[in-house]
Amino acid sequence: MQILIAEDDKRISDFLVAGLEQQGYTIILCRSAEEVLESYLSTPVDLFIIDVMLPKIDGIQLVQTLRYKKIFTPVLMLSALNSVNDKVNALDSGADDYLTKPFHFDELSSRIKALTRRNSIQDTQNTSTILNFGRLTIDMQQYRTFLDGQIIELSPKELKLLLYLVENKNKAVTRIQLLNAVWGINFNNQTNVVDVYISYLRNKIEKEDLKFIFTVKGIGYVFRF
Repeated sequence: MQILIAEDDKRISDFLVAGLEQQGYTIILCRSAEEVLESYLSTPVDLFIIDVMLPKIDGIQLVQTLRYKKIFTPVLMLSALNSVNDKVNALDSGADDYLTKPFHFDELSSRIKALTRRNSIQDTQNTSTILNFGRLTIDMQQYRTFLDGQIIELSPKELKLLLYLVENKNKAVTRIQLLNAVWGINFNNQTNVVDVYISYLRNKIEKEDLKFIFTVKGIGYVFRF
């Protein structure tokens, strides 16, 4: 398995490279966002580990660029910033997980295994790449969504939210479940990010005569078809 690390702090990068290589991973080390984009074009990887505080183009902007380029390889972000807003901003940029510095290497290793295992399960389950829900179609291979045959532009986070709802079709999911699955936040911090993104989705995939996402009072939301 090949991991690309974007970290400009030599002390931290040496620690990461030594520990991960010892576990059998092949590591590509980059010191800037520009190096990441150049390296990925020549050598695709299985996982990105990206520090938020990169020079010139920071980690948030880098992840946004990767997602804009339709690169949906899992991303684990590292940062010394540990406020809820910092985590939400990073995850909202398209990252899959967020680990605050300083951290224990065992926790990093567990996060990597969880991300790659999740990605592997999704690859196995998605043998059929087209999901049809009447007038709504999701192309899992191209990461595109269509309504009445017209392409709907969804952000990576909107798509991830929609897919989680679809995976739990006809089953109510709580806001905490959605925070954990989509944003990687497993506690109730009174953020309204779930409700905001549900509203975004409804505006894009629903019409007056077509509803998919329903509010379950006191619980959360359910995708019905």
